[in-house]
Amino acid sequence: MPLKNEQKYRSWVEVDLDNFSANLREIKRLLGDAVDFMQTVKADAYGHGAIEISHAALRAGARMLGVANADEGIQLRVSGVEAPIVILGPSTLSEIPDMIKYHLTPSVSDAGFARALEKQLAHASRTLSVHVEVDTGMGRGGTMHSEAIDLIRRIKTLPHIILEGLFSHFAASELMTPYNDEQWRLFSGLLADLQRLGIDIPIKHMDNSGAILNSPALKLEMARPGIMTYGIYPSEETKRNATLLPVMSFKTTIVLVKEFPAGYGIGYNRTYITKDKTRVATIPVGYGDGYPFILSNLGEALIRGRRAPVIGRVSMDMCTLDVTHIPDCAVGDEVVLLGRQHDEYISANEIAARAKTISYEVLCALGKRAPRVFLQKGKTDAVEPRLRRIFVPGEEKSIARIDSIIRHCLQTRTRDEGLGDAIYYEMFETLFGKEDRQLELRSSFRYDITISQLPETADQKRRADAYFQLRTHVEYKKTIRSDIFMIGCASDSAQLAALIEDEHCEYRWILGGDDLVIERDFTVEKMRIDGEDIPIIETKKTNRGYEVWCGSDQLKQKINKEVKIEIEILTKKAKGNRTFPVYLLYPTRGLEINFHYEHAGLKNVRAESFFAGRHPQAAIQASKGKSISIKISNEEWVFPTSGVIFIWDV
Repeated sequence: MPLKNEQKYRSWVEVDLDNFSANLREIKRLLGDAVDFMQTVKADAYGHGAIEISHAALRAGARMLGVANADEGIQLRVSGVEAPIVILGPSTLSEIPDMIKYHLTPSVSDAGFARALEKQLAHASRTLSVHVEVDTGMGRGGTMHSEAIDLIRRIKTLPHIILEGLFSHFAASELMTPYNDEQWRLFSGLLADLQRLGIDIPIKHMDNSGAILNSPALKLEMARPGIMTYGIYPSEETKRNATLLPVMSFKTTIVLVKEFPAGYGIGYNRTYITKDKTRVATIPVGYGDGYPFILSNLGEALIRGRRAPVIGRVSMDMCTLDVTHIPDCAVGDEVVLLGRQHDEYISANEIAARAKTISYEVLCALGKRAPRVFLQKGKTDAVEPRLRRIFVPGEEKSIARIDSIIRHCLQTRTRDEGLGDAIYYEMFETLFGKEDRQLELRSSFRYDITISQLPETADQKRRADAYFQLRTHVEYKKTIRSDIFMIGCASDSAQLAALIEDEHCEYRWILGGDDLVIERDFTVEKMRIDGEDIPIIETKKTNRGYEVWCGSDQLKQKINKEVKIEIEILTKKAKGNRTFPVYLLYPTRGLEINFHYEHAGLKNVRAESFFAGRHPQAAIQASKGKSISIKISNEEWVFPTSGVIFIWDV
């Protein structure tokens, strides 16, 4: 499908999301309703664009995503993916901090890595799920099947590691071979041994694309389809078992057409000499774009629905095609190197056969420098085109790094909204994030403060004269990372700073007053998540103040998902202090702050606001003698540290 003129690129990769979704429906038909699937998106989703493919797979029902390393997982987290992300290969010790920060699920193949992970999790007061990989005959990653039970037992003793999954990998599933049966026998035997020992591991997975197609009886809780989701059959013999549609096309345009006489050398080292008068088209694609050098004088492309042979050597940035038999072709014509044009089709398997490689390598390599254009419902503009890879900065916060991020963001936004959004998030991460945790973003923030006279009793008249009663209701949306939360109350700024540093501290307060006792005069009346009450499990006084801990086992199902949090606090405020500040510590999109003072007898109430961000324009509405409301649209971001100070006279 030709691109619109305004979308033209030097070369581009088209990714058909409709075909991708159709392949997932076919896979779900083969698996049945009882089996979940993990979408494999390593190597930039086999070259298709990991970010958009991941979102499309999750919309289609994928339970998890599979990547090769922590960097790939971070890329998805940065783009807004909140589903579980499993690192399928053995990881390095240096990746552990990022796994913890971005809540990535590592695969574990040895006890040493598990111990190192446990040590860092304990230091961070975090837990993390892992999947144990078992080598049943692949001879690559994983613990040997004969040693798996010992490793599993050791991991079960580590309090900060949750053993969520167990998996293995077929070595030759695309073929019908007894070796597959032997691998399955070893893995299923391990599962039986674990069951006898009373060791339950919730998720087991072994089926890859070849096994899904060739061995439908070998089903576990989850499967890991990869190449077949992109419309490529693992082997010829698997074609009879499913109907798959190709997802990727690689296209470019003719940039030059010339005629040469007989005896003229084409390309480096003159490996092709024209035999007769020859018309030659130059295209701006070479081995620097992933088009294999081995296709020199061997490859073919499609122009106007006809095949044109590659002549001469494939250069780094160009190659040449014999178009003598296509006399009407011209500069600007679409050229298809992979995909369909009219009735002709060049498949990844065809290219792989010519290049003496496999289709996996072809998909991963083609179009390395080209933007991906995602097709949906037959339109190329249904999804914004996105460059192949996004920029994921490190944690250093130097001025040069910040300047580089800002410049890159501005340059990218001029041509690509999707990538700009991802880098815009990374600006937040670099400017406001912490080294040991993923940045929190909040939205739909609402803060209701009701200040009133403290109810007077016979033995509290003096306190009623000195203090107001303060009821505060806070609500917002965010992605939660844990099933336990802490709400803290500090008595001084040092304690407050310590509470802010605790990643489990969902909300914090500072209580001032000579005769106020924080464990008595600070009460958490309600903590709710998605409308359900979360019980208080512990209260304690520590060296950083008073801590109220809330939690629920039901919240484990919501980890890494966006939820609505509501907190209601009842406390006291000294009448001698005639201000009330509200600060935002996290990047927040959209807010509403309401200050109700009708029953407090305050006079001349006003608000001083300070909002940082791109375009925060606060709308202020006052009802004299009753309330002041401040609102910022849900389309606008407010950066830390922003806030409002309410000031009054008595």
